[in-house]
Amino acid sequence: MSDTNIVRTRMAPSPTGELHIGGLRTLLYDYALARQNHGQFILRLEDTDQKRHVEGAESRIFQVIKDYGLSWDEGPDIGGPYGPYVQTKRLNIYQKYIKELLDQDLAYYCFCSEQRLTEMREVQKAAHKVPKYDRHCLKLSSKEIKQKIENGEKYVIRLKMPDNENIVFKDLIRGEIKFNTNELDDQVLIKSDGIPTYHFAVVVDDHLMKITHIFRGEEWISSTPKQILLYKYFKWEVPNFAHLTVLLDPSGHGKMSKRHGSTHARAFLDDGYLPEAMLNFLMLLGWNPGTDKELFTLDEFIKEFNLEHLHKKSPIFDRKKLDYFNGLYIRQKSDEELFPYFKKFLPQASDEQIKILIPVLKERLIKFSDLSEQVKFLFEDVDYDKDLLLKKGTSSELAAEMLNKTKELLSDFTNLSSRILNLISENSWNTGEFFMVFRVAICGSSFTPPLVECLPALGQEGTIRKLDLALTKLK
Repeated sequence: MSDTNIVRTRMAPSPTGELHIGGLRTLLYDYALARQNHGQFILRLEDTDQKRHVEGAESRIFQVIKDYGLSWDEGPDIGGPYGPYVQTKRLNIYQKYIKELLDQDLAYYCFCSEQRLTEMREVQKAAHKVPKYDRHCLKLSSKEIKQKIENGEKYVIRLKMPDNENIVFKDLIRGEIKFNTNELDDQVLIKSDGIPTYHFAVVVDDHLMKITHIFRGEEWISSTPKQILLYKYFKWEVPNFAHLTVLLDPSGHGKMSKRHGSTHARAFLDDGYLPEAMLNFLMLLGWNPGTDKELFTLDEFIKEFNLEHLHKKSPIFDRKKLDYFNGLYIRQKSDEELFPYFKKFLPQASDEQIKILIPVLKERLIKFSDLSEQVKFLFEDVDYDKDLLLKKGTSSELAAEMLNKTKELLSDFTNLSSRILNLISENSWNTGEFFMVFRVAICGSSFTPPLVECLPALGQEGTIRKLDLALTKLK
């Protein structure tokens, strides 16, 4: 850690698309460690991959992080003492440090064409060797290099990997990890367009921004020794690394994918999950408190988060568990707090209808996107077959009698549930049979939300009209 002992963490998304939900989990751990230690959390934009850049991705990434209730102390939008916080605005900085490596013979120019590199890799694969650069350009003289540059030949700059040297580092989750440099490639540090690769820029940026702890996915473990070598070459202090497990599909086989639903952080909000429920769910995908406690506010998580309880085994992204969490969080909210969510997901509903629906639906609601289907009957007539009305073996005559006598109760909705039960009793009807006919008549489905309680949102006129439509089917 740096001499200041101030914990500084960072999240460095790439504007090549939407923020993945796994990236949000990483950000959450970064955020918690910094806040717990009264340090700083930094947001940096890693946009060196210009070919895959997606227009507008930066602003969408920033906004979705805010929508989950998280913030940063330094970043592209608010600045800070170690800016700029966008890599393509730091190109002059990278040039300074690549020159240091070249001057010390720790990096070298490579003029090999893509065709030659492709052919080289094919030969290596055919010989069952791990493909890596054959150092064809390593021994070029200064004169040859100068001549090639003057001739306008394209080049990259590669890291000069030492021979047969062990690089050992301690991962905060996995313990000691060792690589031998003979297994590693002379990676490209500067591309032919003059833009640095991730492996070079991330080291320079993390050092200059005084980052002390780096959380990232386990797929980056193989890159870590190359980056540690750069720290060594520059004689810089190496930060703490923690390589998090990947999130597995609900099947438990393979990384989380779109086959089983959303994978982007924004998509879960758009699907009606509460940000605090999502964060609570993500907290436990890679960490546990050492107790049976499952429900954590963000402040509670910050207080209890510890590196010792980070998991080595990949967690399953259990959507049923997520639904359970979301339902709990919905029920903990007051009707007033739920109003804007109902308003967003039921834009066609009036304020008065929403006020009626919230106390009726909140107890069984899983996610807000389910609302439109649950109360579709309020805003449109759902077509259905006559057979559905008679699903429980009810005769057409009895079904018509039930609906006609129910219409007589609809002069107002006061104590409607009790009055319907009295009507059923007085006529010796089967309760389940009656409500099957009534549900289908109103909703066009045998599966509905608490129907009688929802009728005030439909109104007297709308309710009678739906019963009349059902009666026409029974003729």
